[in-house]
Formats: sequence, structure tokens, C-alpha cells
Amino acid sequence: MADCVPSPSVRAFLLIENRLMREALARLFRKRPDLIVVGQTSPADETPLGILETQCNVLVGDAFVAGRLQEGFGTKGGLSAACKIILVGMEPGEEQFIAAVRSGVMGYLLQDASASDVIAAVRAVFRGEAVCPPELCSVLFRCVAQMSAEMPLADSPPKPDLTLRQQQLVTLVAKGLTNKEIASRLNLSEFTVRNHIHNILKQVDASSRSEAVETIRAYGYSISS
Repeated sequence: MADCVPSPSVRAFLLIENRLMREALARLFRKRPDLIVVGQTSPADETPLGILETQCNVLVGDAFVAGRLQEGFGTKGGLSAACKIILVGMEPGEEQFIAAVRSGVMGYLLQDASASDVIAAVRAVFRGEAVCPPELCSVLFRCVAQMSAEMPLADSPPKPDLTLRQQQLVTLVAKGLTNKEIASRLNLSEFTVRNHIHNILKQVDASSRSEAVETIRAYGYSISS
């Protein structure tokens, strides 16, 4: 099956220490009309600023780059803020994989990845997708689950303690009654009704009568329209 050619073209930079791998990928990319190689070199011969100047969309690196991500290729103002990073030829170690993800890597391919896998990964991260081997997906799930377990839960606001009179008022507000109509229905003064509604809005931190009704319903109160 012929490659599906996306648009626009992907500007790729090959920052790979292994010269044979770098040159092989360069030849492979140049055979694809949607892939443009804007630069290829060893990590020792290039800087993040130099790569940025090529305006590349995707940086393809190898294991050598992984150790330098925090130094210049991380997400905090570094290269991956301008282009996506893919690592190829990686070992299946969990620790290195998680470190790479935390550094901003969007694609992670192991040593057994095929040429078509690399091409597909470049196109995928260019579209904003993430790519990793199926056997490492579970590592991400476990990592997120562990972080969630260790993260303290945010305190949820307590349920408002509405009096029976306030609940009556909210029910009538939900029916669309005006303050005057509510006052007549409950045999109260309009001033008292306005005061009650003001207190209810403040109690549930609502800016309008309708918002107060929906908020109170969300807390589990039975408010019919």
C-alpha cells in the first residue's frame, strides 16, 4: 500500500550520533514527498539554537540525545516548545522511557522499530499525536495512577446547608416566579424575599438566580421547575 501523504510537509532534523543510522534515515526521508530533511548531524556538532534556526517541525534523535534533553531539549523554553521530539533505537527500559516522556518526548521507538515505523511516527507526532511501543503504554498508565494516588485530593466545597424556607424559595425561583410573586406565595415581604435570595446566591457562590438553582441541584437538592 502506498504511503498516505499528509499536508503540509514535515520539516525534520536528524540529530543522531550513529552515522550509519542517520544517513539511512536521511535517504529514507528524502524518498517521501511530504518529508523534508532540514538538517542532519551528530549531537556533539549541534546546539538547540542551531536546530531552532532550521525551523524544523520534528527532531529525530537517538539514545545519545536522551541524556541531553534536560540540558537543552526540554519543554521549558527549549526545543520541544518549537518542534516535537522522537527518539529512535531505544532500549525498552522503563526508567529511561519515563524520563524521556517527562522531558517532552512525543515519540519513542525501540531498536526493533522498522523504517515504516519511524516514518509513521514522524507523521503522527507532527499531527500532534504521541507514539510509543505497546509494551510501554502500561508503564505510562501505572505512572499516572501512582501520581494520582500520591497527589492529595483537592478539598471539594461543602454542600450548602439550606433551610427549608430557602429550599422553598429556590423551588419557586426555579419555576420562574418573581420576588413579588414569591412573597405573595409564601406570605412574606419582598424585602425578606430579596434578602433570602441574596444570602442563597452568596452561600452557593452564584452570580445569578439561574446559576444558583443549577448549583443547588448539582449538590443533590430536589428542585423541581
